[in-house]
Amino acid sequence: MATEAVVLAAGSGSRFGGGKLLTAYGKGVLLHGALAAAFAAPVRRVTVVTGADGSQVAEAAIAYDPSVQIVDAHDWEEGMAASLRAAIAGLPADTEACMVFLGDMPRVPHEVLKPLCEAVAAGAPAAAPVFDGQRGNPVVLARALFPQVLDLRGDVGARRILDALGEAVALVEAPDDGVLFDVDHRRDVETA
Repeated sequence: MATEAVVLAAGSGSRFGGGKLLTAYGKGVLLHGALAAAFAAPVRRVTVVTGADGSQVAEAAIAYDPSVQIVDAHDWEEGMAASLRAAIAGLPADTEACMVFLGDMPRVPHEVLKPLCEAVAAGAPAAAPVFDGQRGNPVVLARALFPQVLDLRGDVGARRILDALGEAVALVEAPDDGVLFDVDHRRDVETA
């Protein structure tokens, strides 16, 4: 199955105080944690969607792996929907599924990546990891959902689409809370 990965990295990180994805984290910057998971996934290529701090985020992504593709969400200030639309619009025409990573989620366990993709390849319209009863990220969306993603507006992600699918969403048990952990505030980096 022709699956692509996208890393949403367009937000300004206003609650963080700006520059969130470029903040030191581990052996690199916060964005590198999401990129590590995206490059570990069984996908053809990885695309980073930029917006705020666009050139610096693109430079950090390319420094991590020069094969990364960059797509700019010109209307990133609208919110996450703008990033998702740019991501889906930038996919090759033969893409059958898209794995969506969030740039501020640096601890996604790699063990969930292959089962998520396999669930969609087996016919699920979408797949998401779950830990302690909570659905997390990354999610995999089948091509049939792309038109719904392109219709999203505002500061919303694909949650509404997944909620509407109900039990049709394949859930993959995650080994830890890395599918839930995201960085919103500076204290999140300090305690991670």
